[in-house]
Amino acid sequence: MIVIGGIIGSGIFINPYIVAQRLDSPALVIGAWIAGAAIALIGALCYAELGAMFPAAGGQYVCLRDAYHPLIAFLYGWALLFMIESGAMAAVAMTFAEYAVRLVSDQPQASALIGAAGVRAVAIGAIVFLSIINYLGVIPGSRLLNVFVVLKVAALAVLIAGGLFYSGALGAAQHAAAAGSQGSLAAFGAALIPIVFAYGGWQSVNYVAEEIKDPKRTLPICLLLGTAIVAVVYITINVAYLMALGLGGLAATTTPASDSARLLFGAAGDRFVTAAIAISTFGFLNLCVLAPTRVYYAMAADGAFFPQVARLHPTYQTPSLAIILQSTWAIALTLTGTYGTLLDYVVFADWIFFGLTVASVFVFRRTMPAAPRPFKTWGYPITPALFVIAAIAIVFSVIRVSPVQSAIGAGLMIAGVPAFYYWKTK
Repeated sequence: MIVIGGIIGSGIFINPYIVAQRLDSPALVIGAWIAGAAIALIGALCYAELGAMFPAAGGQYVCLRDAYHPLIAFLYGWALLFMIESGAMAAVAMTFAEYAVRLVSDQPQASALIGAAGVRAVAIGAIVFLSIINYLGVIPGSRLLNVFVVLKVAALAVLIAGGLFYSGALGAAQHAAAAGSQGSLAAFGAALIPIVFAYGGWQSVNYVAEEIKDPKRTLPICLLLGTAIVAVVYITINVAYLMALGLGGLAATTTPASDSARLLFGAAGDRFVTAAIAISTFGFLNLCVLAPTRVYYAMAADGAFFPQVARLHPTYQTPSLAIILQSTWAIALTLTGTYGTLLDYVVFADWIFFGLTVASVFVFRRTMPAAPRPFKTWGYPITPALFVIAAIAIVFSVIRVSPVQSAIGAGLMIAGVPAFYYWKTK
């Protein structure tokens, strides 16, 4: 549930139109989503080996610390707090608020009617509510997660079934590729940016490895099975979008899920998708509170962050101060940032550390050859090498598309260097 909930957010309901705009054939569109699935599955394979070796709170942070240097691990936690996770929380909370307001008011322009301040208030309220739930214990947060994962997958299953069996005739304009779309390698790489964002999130389960029963057996199973389920859902939903809207129709809309549902189910389709996106983003937001706070806990336990963050709540046994810290910063970003800007920061920083974490498989194979490995990455060394190459390509693609945001993101990470040495000297 954590793996599926960590991957499926709002991206699959919205991002497919960007891919259709950048590629000139349905085969390339589906091929790009299959390539994204392959990258995600290889990443899950590598994280399964690392998670089974190091079933400790913090997951990725622990691997980076032991493979390279505590500074690299700290910069990951620093980026996670200030850009990756808090930025994702703010962006997803805003998306949830917009769709929740529209759903409750039954007006497509509801978010405009109540104003930006009203939508932000709903987004902040969602962050506060979910922070309280997860503050009160792991069980309430995980049960809420389970409910929303089932609901979001069920909503996608309805869209898939409708799209695959849709028999309406498509016009020539819907068959035609979007103006400016290409079939080049560069276009394929550009199309992968929104795809890898939509597939990201399998690493969330490694954060809570210390709290999982029998993690050496359970982690590899849930990483591979959860990522495989999402891959099947994502590929088939894009086939359904193409069958319902055609390539040109998919490229021409910024709301592919809503347009498909309206075509398939009539006037009720819009309301169905609005509810599905609100459910999906709320569940994703809950996971953002549940899992990554364990990284800040691990940082503080290492003496590289505020020491109070390493203390568990005496009654609820949760990293309560870490939850408060992350949620407070996410609320600040909600008040100041926009979805697009936050998205650029998230993808840029996230994939730098994805690449470094998977590369640590090579490091540990060399430095700890005799260490117990309950699970070994299939296809080693080819599969992790392919992932690292893909991660490098994705980072450079983000820099090419969003140079200013990438430079600001790099600056924020560099700012973590003096912060690390300050806490270590204290």
